Amino acid sequence: MAPALAARGQRVLLAEVEGRQGPARVLDVAPLGTEERTLVTDPSGGEVVGLSVDAKTALLEYLQKFYKLGRAGSILEKVGAVDFATTIAPGVRDVLLIGRVYEAVGRVTKGAKKRPVFDSVVLDAPPTGRIGRFLNVNAEVSDVAKVGPVRNRADSITRLLQSPATAIHLVTLPEEMPVQETLDAIDELGTLSLRVGSVIANGVRQPILTDEDAAAVADQDPRVHEALEAALTAVGIKTGPALVGGLLQDGADHVERARLRAEQHAILQALDVPVHALPHLSDGVESGELGLLADVLAEQEGL
Repeated sequence: MAPALAARGQRVLLAEVEGRQGPARVLDVAPLGTEERTLVTDPSGGEVVGLSVDAKTALLEYLQKFYKLGRAGSILEKVGAVDFATTIAPGVRDVLLIGRVYEAVGRVTKGAKKRPVFDSVVLDAPPTGRIGRFLNVNAEVSDVAKVGPVRNRADSITRLLQSPATAIHLVTLPEEMPVQETLDAIDELGTLSLRVGSVIANGVRQPILTDEDAAAVADQDPRVHEALEAALTAVGIKTGPALVGGLLQDGADHVERARLRAEQHAILQALDVPVHALPHLSDGVESGELGLLADVLAEQEGL
């Protein structure tokens, strides 16, 4: 999504919050750090800027901004107070993580004609099963911060997350468990007044058999057995019951997997949110393939 937006001339911040370094691996760049740096420049003039948000760094920045602690912040880190603060209250940790992204969203250029520093901000958030709790920062800090700067920060973040400026895109696979997690997440996000922008089905495979051939393979039609044996013999492969039977069983397994994936994709298509499909890439995703996925997503999303 970030390269797709950059290809349209946008300056995009791509941030991650769990240190997985997924963007760095895919883009084949050095690991992201806590300082923003340009990862991709596009001929259109757009660019992707990368950032890995770390709770410890975010807390030190927060203490400096609101309390002007300066060197005292470094002392707190040395005695372990920072680690304690970022682990004892998970809700506060999430406020710090999202707060860093919140700051980037609101940052504007200097000078008379102020404009946002970033046209779009893409946050690689935690997995679907934890997304509701991660984004529901108000509830998460209610037990530890009824008033004060932390609570005010949480309120500001919640207003942004619930505003039309924010959309949550859920990425899934066309398989039963991921699809069910996606359905649950949509329900949960709805109760939190958080807007789902789209569902992206990843790794969608194109069928390699026609419906007629798939049915024949699944039924172990004798004609398929004969045709397969003849085809193997024609290319000089010695056949036998074990070889042909094994290949036909592999074919039947493929047909069943394709049927199950189609069922799950149909469930996604019935949702009340846009559903986009990204193709399966047999060799994984690298920088070249990322451009392909960005083009597909841009075309479907109308970016």
